[in-house]
Amino acid sequence: MITPLAAAKAYAATQGAGGVPGNDASAIGGPSFGDLLKNVLGDAVQTSKAAESQMAAHVAGKSELIDVVTAISSAEASLETVMAVRDQVISAYQEIMRMPI
Repeated sequence: MITPLAAAKAYAATQGAGGVPGNDASAIGGPSFGDLLKNVLGDAVQTSKAAESQMAAHVAGKSELIDVVTAISSAEASLETVMAVRDQVISAYQEIMRMPI
């Protein structure tokens, strides 16, 4: 399930990347789809690593529980977003493969 936070992050990411390419000239020089995916996956990995470090800090007594919960929640939202995009890409690929030539 995509949370409002994940939707807001996705919207902010598209706005920073020039939005969806259309007829405007500003979107033509934007990053490629592959670069955008690499950045999103890198952000998801960073979020997971931050959650792990927060958990380790809490075990060591250097972090509050609310910080751990917030970091885990953020990592979960990132993972759910990546999984939703993956599912949509697979669905689109399967639909394309079913098209007659």
